[in-house]
Formats: sequence, C-alpha cells, structure tokens
Amino acid sequence: MAGRCSGMITSLSRILRAARQEKYAVGSFNVYNYETIRGVIEAGRELGFPTIVAFGENYLPNMELAEVSSLVRRMADKAGIDVVLHLDHCKSFDNIIRAIAAGFTSVMYDGSALPLAENTAKTAQIVNIARAAGVSVEAELGALAGGEFSNEEAASEVYTDPEQARQFVSATGIDALAVSIGTVHGMYKGTPKVDIGVLKQIAAIVDIPLVLHGGSGTPEAIVRDCIANGIAKINVNTEISVYTLEKLQALLAGGERPHLSQVCLKEVGYVKDVVKKYSLMFQAC
Repeated sequence: MAGRCSGMITSLSRILRAARQEKYAVGSFNVYNYETIRGVIEAGRELGFPTIVAFGENYLPNMELAEVSSLVRRMADKAGIDVVLHLDHCKSFDNIIRAIAAGFTSVMYDGSALPLAENTAKTAQIVNIARAAGVSVEAELGALAGGEFSNEEAASEVYTDPEQARQFVSATGIDALAVSIGTVHGMYKGTPKVDIGVLKQIAAIVDIPLVLHGGSGTPEAIVRDCIANGIAKINVNTEISVYTLEKLQALLAGGERPHLSQVCLKEVGYVKDVVKKYSLMFQAC
C-alpha cells in the first residue's frame, strides 16, 4: 500500500480515481490547529498511506487559510507521502477563492441546502475557476442529519436522488460527489441505518469517486460495504475531537500537572490513534 504514495502535495482527483478503481478509500481528517495537522500527517507517514488534510470553513476562527497551507506543505515535504490539502464544507465563494490562492489543492463547495438548479449553477462556476488553477472540486447532493457532538449545521436528512446525481455530475464536471445515504454529521445517537441500495443505484450511473461524510462511529461492516460500492473518500471529524478530549480529560484527572508542551505532544498522539484506526479500516477493503 505504501507504493501508492509518491510523496507530494497532490490533487483530490488524482488519489481518488485510483481508490475507486481499486476499491479502497482514502480518509479525510479534519484539522483545527498545529497539533491536529501534525497528527494527521504523521499517521499517514507512519502507515505509508496517502491522506487528506481537511480544514473546514467553520474553523477559520482557529487558523487562517494561508497558515494551514504553510504548515501542511512544510510537514508534507518531510513526510514522503501524497497529501491533499482540502477545504471542507465551504458555502462561501470568497473563501473558496482564498483557499485556491493560498495553495489548497481541493475544495468542497457545499450548496446542498440550495435548490438543485442553483446548486448546479454555482458549483459549475466554481469548477471552472478551480480547474484553471489545477484544483479539484467536491460537491454534495442531499443532506445529512446531525448527530451528537457535531460542529456542522443541523439539517433534515435527505437521501441523494440517483438520477439527480447523474445530471448534477454531468452538468458541473465535479471531481467527487458527496452523497447522503444515512450517515450523520457527528456521532450516531442510535443504530446506523445506511441505505446501501441507494448507494448502489448512484454508483451504477455516476462514474466519479463518491464521498461519504459522517465516517465517525460508522461500523466497519458498513464502511466495507460502502467502499465496495463506489465510496472512495470518507470524512472523519467528530471522533478526532471526542476521543482526544476524553484522553486529555483522563490525563488531567490523573493527578499529574503536566506542562502544556507535554499536553500538546499527547494531543498529537491521540489524533494519530484515530487517524490510524480509520486509515487501516479504509485501506483494508
């Protein structure tokens, strides 16, 4: 699997085409600061797997786009793996342009809450701009419900319509399509009810890589089924936050008084735990 990496900052389309064809998935892991960026890239380096560093529009209060780009590029240069720098869940046209200018190699325009015609038109406009800069574009049809501990906007679940997906991909020229098939943003409140039948219908008529948002807490058997039926990218966000906070709380409750510098290193390690868990799951299919 390490042979899949050539060691470079690369485009989303490049690594996902191979993933869908060979029926594995690449993890897209959300980052919010130096420690999470380092954890994601170090985990990828230690496994020898390509990885996607995802920075969401929601986290702009934490870091500037140019800061994220500089850190990721510096760390990726030393890691020797393929790294995609991805702008996640962005609804702002201006922020997408800023991300492209800052050196992001992939952007996700989230127009899923818009009427189909408006989502199609705006997504196609962004594809034209991004393609001129060699940047990949992910878009979304349908809507995921909100689970526990999610940092995304609450929404009513709307499954992706397969025929609309085919028309949308054809009209926009996107590189990857995020689909709604029953996963949630955040952690599941009950038993996951993922509709593989809907995914199969979409995959049969849409030939680009498909994306599964809401990977945190999704059972491995469901993940494997999704990858076998066209999913090439799986997003993980909430579990990075929940697991890391739980481990840090336990550390601080243990009676020790560690220096902040030591806590930061622990944070890197906890992030790596989650990234490795899911990367191995996604690549083993």
